[in-house]
Amino acid sequence: MSGIKLDRRDGVLTITLSRPERLNAVDGALTEEMLDVLNELARDPDTQVVVLTGEGRGFCSGMDIQGGDPGEESSEGRVQRLYRGIARGGEVTARLREIPQPVIAALRGPVAGMGVSWALACDMRVADPTTRFVVPFVNLGLSAGDCGLSWLLPRLVGPARAAEIFYRAQRMDVNRADALGLITEVAAEGADLEAAHALAGELLTKSPYGLRRTKELLNASLDAPGLRRQLQAETAVQTLAFFSEDLAEGMAATMEKRPPKFDNR
Repeated sequence: MSGIKLDRRDGVLTITLSRPERLNAVDGALTEEMLDVLNELARDPDTQVVVLTGEGRGFCSGMDIQGGDPGEESSEGRVQRLYRGIARGGEVTARLREIPQPVIAALRGPVAGMGVSWALACDMRVADPTTRFVVPFVNLGLSAGDCGLSWLLPRLVGPARAAEIFYRAQRMDVNRADALGLITEVAAEGADLEAAHALAGELLTKSPYGLRRTKELLNASLDAPGLRRQLQAETAVQTLAFFSEDLAEGMAATMEKRPPKFDNR
């Protein structure tokens, strides 16, 4: 793979966006590589946690507009190429939400455009002090509704804050992003990936069933039509948990006053 690098260790898959000469700007090839990996993760019982990061001095500078239209080598017209490229970038956003594994973003430097959408699609975000979120769309003549961003940001910070950020094309440094609740942990400069792996290690000690079903329920809650529908989903998940090996081990560990040892494969 040329656009991303993969590192699998002890139940953790680290995906590194690897176009550092372009601040990891997203082109069509990188998008398709991401989708291939995410589609595999949906069927992967051995990977328990995913870490998403960028190589070099930034996480992701957004779509690689200077590098040409996504899918430029195809015989499609320009409108069709652009539509497909943006839609496929949005598909990455959706798959980051849909895969069963918790996803931790390790952020530094610029997080711009499509990179903001991918970062906010992750379940948690670790950032170093150089991190800055850039949403310049309305300054460029574009809509801030980019690859899921108009769905994600209002749910994370509320519609009023999202409107201010979008309409004013605001940049957010790590302090403001942290104050808005977008950041799980602020790491020392250059230590974002190390801190993300430490967080991944903590999650590996948790129940695999519990983590996966909790992500499933959190996602469902964002679109649930009401409390009663969510209660139905919770009841089904919790009832099945009583028949899992995870619950047996968790209860035994509690009674024996020791840390649980779940089968994380």
